[in-house]
Order: sequence, then structure tokens, then C-alpha cells
Amino acid sequence: MEDIKKEGKMSQLLTQSPVLPKANQIVKGQVIEIGKNMVFIDLGAIGTGIILGREVKDNQDVIKKLKIGDEIFAMVLEPENENGFVELSLKAANKQSAWEELRELMQKKEPITTKITQANKGGLIMEIKGITGFMPVSQLSYEHYPRVEDGDKNRILSELNKFVNKEMAVQVIDLDQQQQKLIVSEKALGEQKLREIIRSFQIGDLVEGVISGVVDFGAFVRINLPETEKGSQTIEGLIHISEIDWQLIENPREYLKVGDKVQAKIIGIEGDRLSLSLKALKKDPWLEIDQKYQKGQTVKGKITKINPFGAFVQLDKEIHGLIHISEFGNEETMQKNIEIGQEYDLKIASIEPKVHKMALSLAKKEESSDENQNDQKEIATKQEKEL
Repeated sequence: MEDIKKEGKMSQLLTQSPVLPKANQIVKGQVIEIGKNMVFIDLGAIGTGIILGREVKDNQDVIKKLKIGDEIFAMVLEPENENGFVELSLKAANKQSAWEELRELMQKKEPITTKITQANKGGLIMEIKGITGFMPVSQLSYEHYPRVEDGDKNRILSELNKFVNKEMAVQVIDLDQQQQKLIVSEKALGEQKLREIIRSFQIGDLVEGVISGVVDFGAFVRINLPETEKGSQTIEGLIHISEIDWQLIENPREYLKVGDKVQAKIIGIEGDRLSLSLKALKKDPWLEIDQKYQKGQTVKGKITKINPFGAFVQLDKEIHGLIHISEFGNEETMQKNIEIGQEYDLKIASIEPKVHKMALSLAKKEESSDENQNDQKEIATKQEKEL
């Protein structure tokens, strides 16, 4: 009977024995002793924790402020060392706690203010709660995005360096603790507000703004919005190179400059982006093209560009056509027969006004000569009638 009681008590003690903590687990305890090279922490039922060695040396700033009875968080390095203590890390605990805080901020989409410590050609580097974060250039707000005309990376870096040592409000958009990756965005903070603003626009609306940047593929327009209680607000739209004018444009910088005031038409709304057009406010020259050009007509045109699929030809300021590669047989023959900047006699093979397409071919010398003779006869006939 007595043996049975002993076994019952032993079983009860085993049941009540604390479960050892796991490595990397965050635990909470109370400081019970502070030595020169070690700190003892009462972890309650878990046992006694110890911070020693390099952990003490690396966390002197924190340990100097500790007093007996203070409650602290630490991370378990070793559940039970050779002396029976739970070996702890303050630094690791702070890091773990920081990652958890950042994950919570990301889930709640809450902003956090940080100081920019460094810049590289890809973006900005900062430290948030002791963790290194990175913001790609594409995640800067419209206001801070570097508008470098030629896209030169050294000039972009020069613009980004202006933010070093300055504070910036950002939002965590991606993190991975195992890979030590923390990505933040300034642009994300205003995206929801921007979407609400954009909902007030419709395709076909006219907007006024100022050219804020010109790049190879078009121009950015900063649109000022009516002032609100929170102050003035701006959004940006893009005029694609193909929407600057009806004529073929090679370099947007020849037509638009930063600071130019423009009126544009909204032709597309996608997410938080406005697509704008200048040419939509001008008369489409192709609507009355039959008054100037007809199929079969021989015309003069200047070669403006040569591609593997053909050559672009300018007939006048507004109308361009294409000589397809098939007219020559191959690219080598095309390069031998035509030259950029030169003017040639051409024959109009087809005109498609709705899609702004004109197919051309090189006019044979006989055709060109006959056409000129017919033109001269018509002029002579008109002059005789006038007399």
C-alpha cells in the first residue's frame, strides 16, 4: 500500500515537472542577480535563466539599466546547459521581438517612421527596430521618385543620396525572417487614398497639370487637386510617347519639357494610374486623309526609320506610312535600296484610316515619270481653261 502511495506521489511530481523551453523560444522573467559577467533571471516554473559571456558584453547598454526585480524578455539559446541553467540571449530576443512587431505592422498596414542610412542605385537602406530594411526606387512616392530624363543610374543615385539621414514614413510590404529580408514602401502609404481620388475621374475627363518628368517612353504629368482639410494633394498621370501627337515621335524631349503646363484627356484608368493623351485633343488627320491621298497615287516620302520588318516613311508632318520588308525580299536588299533621311517616289498600296495605316512601295521609274507627266498635263489644262 505504501509503495503504491510512493508511486502516486512520484507520478504527480513528474506530471507537475515543468516542460523545458525550446531553443529560440521567447521567455519572460525577473532579474534576481546582476554580476560582472553574468545575469540571473527567475523564469518561474521553467527554472533559472542565465545571460553570460558575449551576450553580456554585447548588451552592456541594456544591462547597465537593469535593476533587481525588473522584468525582461529573452530568447532561449540552450534549454539546459551543463550547470542546469536555461541559457538566454537578450540580443536575439530583441531581434525576434522586432520581427514580430514588424510582421504585425505589415498585417495592419500601419506606417512607421525611419531614418534613411544609405542609398544605392536600386533604392534606399534604413534600419527599423535594429533590422536592416530596403526600399526599391519603384516604392518611393510620386513626390520623391527621381525623374532622371536619360535614366542614368549615377544621376539616380545622386538624387537618392539627398534622402540619407532624413526621416521618412514607410509601410512594411514584405518580410522574411529566415532570409533576413525586410522590404518597405513609401508609395504604399498613399495608395488607398490615391485610389479613392482616382475613382472621382472618368475616361474622357480633361485635366490640367505640369510636366514633372520626361523619359524615353513618354512624359509624367503632375495634376493638382482641389485643396482639402489635409492640404493640397497631387497625383500623376502618364502621357505615353504614342499619345503626344498624331505624328510619329522619336524623342519626347523635343516636344515636352519639365515645367510645361498642359491640358490632357484621360484615356485610361488602371488601378492607381491615369493614362493621358495630348493628341486626343487635336483633330485626327486620318479622318480626312482621302482629301490628300488615295490608293494607287504616287507620292514623295522621306525615310525616317528602318526596322527588320520594314521602313517608316513620312509623307507630311502628320501622316506616316510603312514600306513592308516583303517589298524588298529581305533586310539586306532593303538596306541597299533605301537610306534614312532620303526622299523617294512611292506608290500608295493601301490606306486604312481607322487604324492609321498606310502601306507603301517604291514607285518604279516609269510609274513616277508617267505620274509626273500626268500632273503636268493637268496643270497645263487648268491654265488653258483659266485663259
